[in-house]
Amino acid sequence: MLGVTYYHQTIRKYVAVFGTLFNDLNIERTNASGTVTEKIKIPLAYGPKQKWLLAMSDTTASRKVTATRSPRMGFALTSVDYDSVRKLNTVGKNWAANSSLSTTTTLLSQFNPVPYNFAFDLFILVKNAEDGTQILEQILPYFTPEFTVTINTIPEMGIKADIPIVLNSADVADEYEGELATARTITWTLSFTMRGYIYPDIKTGTVIKTIEVNFRIPSDETSEPLITNFIILETTS
Repeated sequence: MLGVTYYHQTIRKYVAVFGTLFNDLNIERTNASGTVTEKIKIPLAYGPKQKWLLAMSDTTASRKVTATRSPRMGFALTSVDYDSVRKLNTVGKNWAANSSLSTTTTLLSQFNPVPYNFAFDLFILVKNAEDGTQILEQILPYFTPEFTVTINTIPEMGIKADIPIVLNSADVADEYEGELATARTITWTLSFTMRGYIYPDIKTGTVIKTIEVNFRIPSDETSEPLITNFIILETTS
C-alpha cells in the first residue's frame, strides 16, 4: 500500500504471546484419600471451538479420537477494532540509531503506532465439571481484570511495549453428542481484549552533524532597531 512493503509480524507476535500464557496448565486428579493419582498437561491449539465440536461428529475414526481427547484448550483471534481512546499524535515520531551498521551514520525513524483492540476467545473443553473449574482457577486470579505483558514489538527501533490483556467474561455451556447420556462436553469460553498497536514502516535518515546559525543581538534599542534572530543554514553529513 502507498508504495511501501513491510511486515513487522506484530499481529503474529500478539497471537503467540496470548497462546504462551496458557500453554503450561496442568490438572491433578486424586483418589478418596487425597493422593494424586494422575497429572495431565492440558494441550493447547489454535482454532475456534466449533472446529473440535464438528470433528466430534465426524465418522472418520482417527479424527474422532483426536477431537474427543479431553480436557483440551484452544484459542482464536476473533476481531480487530480501532481504539480511538488511545490514539497518539499522528505526526509524532520515534527515533533510533541504525545498529545494523558497524558505524552509526544513519538514523531510523517511525511514526507513532496506531492503537487497535484484538479480541481473543479461549475455550476449555472438558468432560466433567471438576476438570473445568480446576483449569479456570489457575487462570482467573491473574486477571484483575487485566494482565500486562511486555512484547518486543519492533526490535530494530528498540521498542518494547507493555500490552494489557483484559478478561471480559467467562461463560460455560453443556453440549452433547446424540443422547444426553453420552459424550457430554462442558465448554468454558473466556473472552479477552488485548490492547495493542499496529506500527507503520521504518524510514532511514541522515544523522545531522553540523548546524550553522547566524544571529544578531542589537546593541541598544535607541541607536539600532530590533532585528529578529534567524537561522540561515542547516546541513547534514
